[in-house]
Amino acid sequence: MIGLQSLRDRLVEWLVAAAYPLWSCKGIDARDGGFIEALGPHGDALTQPRRARVHPRQIYAFAHAQGFGWQGDAAAIIGRGMDYFTTHYQRPDGLFRALVDVDGKALDDRALLYDQAFALLGFAAAATALDARGEYEARALELRHSIEVRLRAEDGSYQSDERSMDHRESNPHMHLLEAYVAWAEIGRDSGWAQRSRSIVDLALSRFIRKDSGALGESYLATWEPTPGIAGRIIQPGHQFEWAWLLLRCESRHPVPLRQVALRLISIGDQFGVHNGVAINALYDDFTVKDANARCWPQTERLKAALLAATLTNVPQYWSMAKAAATSLLRYLNTPMAGLWLDEQSQTGELLESPAPASTFYHLVGAIAALDHAVPR
Repeated sequence: MIGLQSLRDRLVEWLVAAAYPLWSCKGIDARDGGFIEALGPHGDALTQPRRARVHPRQIYAFAHAQGFGWQGDAAAIIGRGMDYFTTHYQRPDGLFRALVDVDGKALDDRALLYDQAFALLGFAAAATALDARGEYEARALELRHSIEVRLRAEDGSYQSDERSMDHRESNPHMHLLEAYVAWAEIGRDSGWAQRSRSIVDLALSRFIRKDSGALGESYLATWEPTPGIAGRIIQPGHQFEWAWLLLRCESRHPVPLRQVALRLISIGDQFGVHNGVAINALYDDFTVKDANARCWPQTERLKAALLAATLTNVPQYWSMAKAAATSLLRYLNTPMAGLWLDEQSQTGELLESPAPASTFYHLVGAIAALDHAVPR
């Protein structure tokens, strides 16, 4: 744990002194409380259509702000953001559309499972931050019902959208599990825990390959990997992210999960970390597909390593956590404090690009995990 305290202090200070002030000022549309899709390198709000997922992810990020010691009005930001999200994105059937323009006009009316999962997670974050668990659980239960009516398949898996009957993706299921676990921890309805167990069972039986222990991304409804490259992709970031969730679920799951989770971490770290960073993608034989490294996989490596270290106290996981936290600092070293760079090239060059708002959720989650794991 040596060195993690100072890394924790630096990252929390970055959040409180730079990121929260910047994104609360520049990352919110002052006219309506909606969240901006991305900020430019000088902190300028970019005029881009707004994906549904950005809003609950920003609500999640600001819901942690007070716990870190930020003195801004997070509750007002969350309240206005949630009002904007439900007003402009929620369809008459209760599901949330995928994309809205800056003027509130619907641009993509599809209901993606990925976005519904984040809506549920945003409800959980708002429930706690606003001390309104009853109200938000009622809304979450309504949304859960709509998801099951419109997107749930007969075998217990979920379609990625209303049209993709012949295709299954692990990533939206992972975020649905994340939301269900969040509600199982704070909600009153026993269905949250039951549905968490069902998605874990699906991961064990379908998404995780029996031959290698790696988690795939794309499958047919018959559960063969999708033909072509899509069925061969293994994302290191998702190995870490699923491992973190499986470790969170082990206390309430009847089947042992730890070895499966630690195998995912091992795959991610052994094959997916190059030159000190978790890269974007491998093939299913663990050769490199995309050696660039986005910011978010570093956060998921940190979360998984911290939880594995806390549960096992094995030194290698503490060392992994330190390496992951250290790797994050380069992405945060921007001319305007509070922004982040999204991607590093395979040669180690950090690429200039706007800071996507959606990454804030990953950063806040990882720093919160570090703050929780390392004693003050």
